[in-house]
Amino acid sequence: MGSTEDDRLFAMLLYVLSFPFPVLGPLLIWLIKRDSSDFVDYHGKEYFNFIISFTIYSIVSSILMIILIGFLLIVVVGIVWFILTIVAAVKAYQGETYRIPLVIRFINN
Repeated sequence: MGSTEDDRLFAMLLYVLSFPFPVLGPLLIWLIKRDSSDFVDYHGKEYFNFIISFTIYSIVSSILMIILIGFLLIVVVGIVWFILTIVAAVKAYQGETYRIPLVIRFINN
């Protein structure tokens, strides 16, 4: 899957814009660029699988707060989300088709 510099930039922006705008920013980029770039389409699907998976992990951690382990888990989920978002942004900018670990594949790449 070849990628131009613009493709790599837009793929990276999918992840970077997720910090201030977790859904809207990446969704707009993905919807606009997915037909013209397979690389951006791949990373858009990967990002939304990532955000859905980590939303599920956060909900489970919140429920587990009843037995106190959830307080630790929610912190771990947040830290892992932050680190994996940065790693995915760097990999996208380098032109790699990075598969984020711990992600449930709801949307097929």
